[in-house]
Amino acid sequence: MEPPTGFSASLLSFIRFLPFFIGLLLLGTTKGILFCPLICLIIATGNTAIILGLWIVHAVWTYYCVVRAKQFGPILKLVIGLCVLPVLLVVYPIVGILGSIVGGAAYGFLSPIFATLEAVEEGKDDKFYHCFIDGTWSTVEKSCMVVRDVNDVCFHSYFSVMDDLRQKGPPNAKYYEIRLLYIPGALIAAVIGIIVDLPIISFVALCKGPYMLFKGWHRLFHDLVGREGPFLETICVPFAGLAILLWPLAVAGAILASMLTSFFLGAYAGIVAYQESSFLFGLSYVVAALAIYDEYSNDILDMPEGSCFPRPQFRKEVDTSQRTSNSNSVLRPSSFRKAPSRTSSMKNNNIAELKSFELLDALFKECFRVGEKLVSEGIITRKDIKEANSGNGSRVISIGLPAYCLVQGLLRSAKLNSVGIMISDETELTTSNRPRETFFDWFVNPLLIIKEQIKAENLSVSEEDYLCKLVLLSGDADRLKNSSVGPAPESEVKRAELEALARRLQGITKSMSRFPTFKRRFDDLVRSLSDDLTEIHGGPIMTRSKSAFARLISLKSFKGTRANGSAQGSQHVAKDLENS
Repeated sequence: MEPPTGFSASLLSFIRFLPFFIGLLLLGTTKGILFCPLICLIIATGNTAIILGLWIVHAVWTYYCVVRAKQFGPILKLVIGLCVLPVLLVVYPIVGILGSIVGGAAYGFLSPIFATLEAVEEGKDDKFYHCFIDGTWSTVEKSCMVVRDVNDVCFHSYFSVMDDLRQKGPPNAKYYEIRLLYIPGALIAAVIGIIVDLPIISFVALCKGPYMLFKGWHRLFHDLVGREGPFLETICVPFAGLAILLWPLAVAGAILASMLTSFFLGAYAGIVAYQESSFLFGLSYVVAALAIYDEYSNDILDMPEGSCFPRPQFRKEVDTSQRTSNSNSVLRPSSFRKAPSRTSSMKNNNIAELKSFELLDALFKECFRVGEKLVSEGIITRKDIKEANSGNGSRVISIGLPAYCLVQGLLRSAKLNSVGIMISDETELTTSNRPRETFFDWFVNPLLIIKEQIKAENLSVSEEDYLCKLVLLSGDADRLKNSSVGPAPESEVKRAELEALARRLQGITKSMSRFPTFKRRFDDLVRSLSDDLTEIHGGPIMTRSKSAFARLISLKSFKGTRANGSAQGSQHVAKDLENS
């Protein structure tokens, strides 16, 4: 819906708009007040039980993995065991429990409000009914999903990360160790950085505070009258209006956060001095941090570029672009985050942005399609299914199958000269329509680089098959040798390049599988398809002890036999899976 043009039309639209939103806001607030205690109780109780119940296990296993880690030297292990881990193990349950209480209360209160405002968006039927229903039971269900996600993190993600720490060898045959000789200089540089940067950055933040206050008010009032920016979307109007009233508090919070951040920016001088093995480079960073903060805050507030502070080089070998990147990474905890420009945000509104769940659904559906094919070809064996049923899981299924689907998409994208990644035949992921969550960059950017490398390699059909086989079978030498897929390339260089690509893809997929949403949505999607199949055939419901992939295989096998019209074959497949 286009906003009205002209001051009179905009003002009249706003006057008509205000009572409508006040009513929706009151209704959503009422639901939020009613459901807030229940949601807070569910999230706080569930997460607290998981955190406290596994605390001893996590503590013992963390110490064991640190002691057995091949990447750490003896002195570093001693420092971590005596100084770092005790603090983390004490802070972790406190932060987790308090965060669950505060987060549960905030989610229980705000989720019904958001759902109420979203119920009146265009394209929805029976808006009056959804105004009262949306955000009630759905909020309860999502709160249970939050508890399940925490459970997945504590059981699945944590042990996966710690196993990598314990088993992975040191890079370049050199383990990480503390260089005791440079610690005194690093500590002195950190103290000097705090003494210098804390007062100066705080003074700069105080001086720029009034400018931020009036500039923000000017932008918000302009958007309010013209129904633009945050006031364009229905759900954002009440909160954008509230932002006008609370903007002074936001400015004060930004100033206080900048003061707090200046402590860490100054202390980072010690890290620079230690990394560069030079006390002088640490002092250079103390001065450069002032210029970095000043330039970055000027950019955020649309002030003239540059800084009155000097910016000496504080790295031994780094070019200008790397210096900019390093400065951005240093300032990442700062309260001033670079906002997208007004022009770019308006342009992006014309692009259909993919949602995170849409991408996950597309990947899961591709796993279903490819899994059926691999089982029929005998590449995924009964042993893999048994391992998936066990508590240890199957690397071929949990890592190999999703990675195989990704490499298939990369190969399709390279052949079609796509600017993005073809997740499936209907879904293409590009830098323009990708989800805006920051963690997606951790996966999308490496995959785009791998796609360009595959395109540059100009692989033959047999080499593509070999790469897919490497990704799926996780480099198992016996299975690679016995597999019916084409032979390995004769060139050792080409074979090494393909093996390196396969390892990178498996590493990316393994990192993706550690996110709790990935695991939960994969299991839920397969379970729902299995339940639909059970209703169609009228058979007994499969127990939850069956793994997600076992249900997947039974689903696809049943569908294949049903398409052939063979009821006897369907019963045979079901019996075979039960026996396996």
